[in-house]
Amino acid sequence: MENPLLLLLFLLLIPSTSRSRPLKPLPITLSVADFGAAADGLRYDTAAIQSAIDSCPGQAPCHVTFPAPGKYLTATVFLKSGVQLKVEPGATILGGTRLEDYPRDSSRWYVVLAENATDVGIGGGGAVDGQAAEFVVREDPRKNVMVSWNQTGACLGDECRPRLIGFLGCTNVTVSNITLNQPAYWCWSRLTSVVDECLPVVGPVVFGTLCLHLVRSNNISIHDIAIYGDFNIPNNDGIDIEDSNNTVITRCHIDTGDDAICPKSSTGPVYNLTATNCWIRSKSSAIKLGSASWFDMKYFVFDNITIVDSHRGLAFQIRDGGNVSDIVFSNINISTRYYDSLWWGRAEPIYVTTCPRDSTSKEASISNVLFINITANSENGIFLSGSKGGLLRNLRFINMDITYRRFTSYAGGLLDYRPGCQELVKHRTAGMMMEHIEGLEVENVEMRWSNSKLENNPLEFKPSTVNNISFLNFHSGLYTSSKSNY
Repeated sequence: MENPLLLLLFLLLIPSTSRSRPLKPLPITLSVADFGAAADGLRYDTAAIQSAIDSCPGQAPCHVTFPAPGKYLTATVFLKSGVQLKVEPGATILGGTRLEDYPRDSSRWYVVLAENATDVGIGGGGAVDGQAAEFVVREDPRKNVMVSWNQTGACLGDECRPRLIGFLGCTNVTVSNITLNQPAYWCWSRLTSVVDECLPVVGPVVFGTLCLHLVRSNNISIHDIAIYGDFNIPNNDGIDIEDSNNTVITRCHIDTGDDAICPKSSTGPVYNLTATNCWIRSKSSAIKLGSASWFDMKYFVFDNITIVDSHRGLAFQIRDGGNVSDIVFSNINISTRYYDSLWWGRAEPIYVTTCPRDSTSKEASISNVLFINITANSENGIFLSGSKGGLLRNLRFINMDITYRRFTSYAGGLLDYRPGCQELVKHRTAGMMMEHIEGLEVENVEMRWSNSKLENNPLEFKPSTVNNISFLNFHSGLYTSSKSNY
């Protein structure tokens, strides 16, 4: 600068700018090895891991590292604010398989647990292994029989097993560069919830119970993770977002027996959820809203999702009185198929249902839902079902290409209302089954029926329950082209 006054002004501004925008402090790094972790997978390293976490100072971010190679066997460890676990590639956290490895309160049964913490997370490129196979009592080709710790009196219900990673009442949660594998249980019950092939595989591996559980948390970032669950273990959900708000999920690969991405409202509403660029396979629902639905859910966006060989694609399972609105599904490729009827789902690519779970449950509405740019290949049709006091309102289906074809030997001809409601009801396959709807728009939709096992039966209505509907450029016909995806 030739002008000395300008140079002086520039120099004076530097400290002022620095004061107004202080740099984030560099994280402190602590290694569990320095606290005595054996990392042999035989001796418990719980004390060493917890000591490392507790030694993190509160005034600065802290990374607790798990050096590779090594297997770190542990009971429940508790994160605190500012702590990120960094599991190095080649290192593994092993979750304990004994009842005494977990807190007395079954709602806190996690291998890694953060409660009421801020700026917490896990990542780093290593592995977390919940040892789900250890919880299988008997392998069954239909559905495995699992351990239930209720026999000890430690909990109630038929499925009492520990979970893997939980963030309860937390703010600013980051889960990235991590793979979750072999979840054995997801963990929800009404009484305990609050007290209770396209993407590369990247990051650490997590094997265990419910992979990732967010409860009453806010500002959540989940990206570049992969989840692999045993395809024959029930209740091993991938990501459950329960009573939590402002969540972004992107670049995830989820392959699990039970629901893959599952927002629930047990004690509070769920708002502002975005999931993009994900690959999913599920023996239940790839994406499911509910069934825990006591409070409202709204402002969700699901975009650029690939769903493969799932029992159900996009699902609303609203049963408990909470209303759902303002949901967008865009640019989604779906393939669904039948599995054993022990698993909820009847190969529906899209499933939008609301009905009372039981005689004590309230009716709820589902409104303002957009499905746009959807391609589906399925053994069964779309199921849209409201209830007398809980209508489906303003549903829009735009730019859809659907091919129907039977290729498994499982029985069809059923409508699946589970859980509760009418349970399973015999009914012939329809391209779109509709009941209790007020406002339906279908535009640029092509249905193809690709073999003789399914008749060309595009639309079915329950009389006098579907009103204010519009069909524009809708076509249904036989499909014999060799270009079929099957």
